[in-house]
Amino acid sequence: MKLSSDQYAAVAQRAECLVTAAEMDVALDHMAEALTRRLAGKDPLILCVMTGATIVTGLLLPRLDFQLRIDYIHASRYQGATSGGEMVWRYRPSAAIHGEHVLVLDDILDEGITLDQVIRACHEDGAASVLSAVLVEKQRPHQCRADVVGVTVADRYLYGYGLDYKNYFRNAPGIFAVADVDI
Repeated sequence: MKLSSDQYAAVAQRAECLVTAAEMDVALDHMAEALTRRLAGKDPLILCVMTGATIVTGLLLPRLDFQLRIDYIHASRYQGATSGGEMVWRYRPSAAIHGEHVLVLDDILDEGITLDQVIRACHEDGAASVLSAVLVEKQRPHQCRADVVGVTVADRYLYGYGLDYKNYFRNAPGIFAVADVDI
């Protein structure tokens, strides 16, 4: 669904900033420190969970001070909708994962279903180890836990830093909660 410029402006105007860009920089620095402690010397394969994790991956990689390689995995339950459905696998690099120390990078830990399935897939594909990191974790029960978390926020519908609202706002300069807008 495309948003008109009026709809886009209404969503942006009513949204509440929960985490500023400056706070996100601090969170990314802390994530990088934690990941460096755990992965330095392991030559990990970093898996970016598409599409949401492109922003966190791009911002986090220059902060990691160790040898690494990058690939991606494309699994989604949302596909532009505002609620998750059945898991859809668009790309799974099974052969590349075998025998590797894998770091799964994702944008958000909402229910934990996507992250849980991606971690299980990595183990099924023969990863030597799997570590997970998410930029944002919602305060709610999860099916699985992330090993490293950037920020924890209220359980609301969010956008920014890779998180989208109806395929828009991934580039917002902070983490925003969508107001109750029926668009």
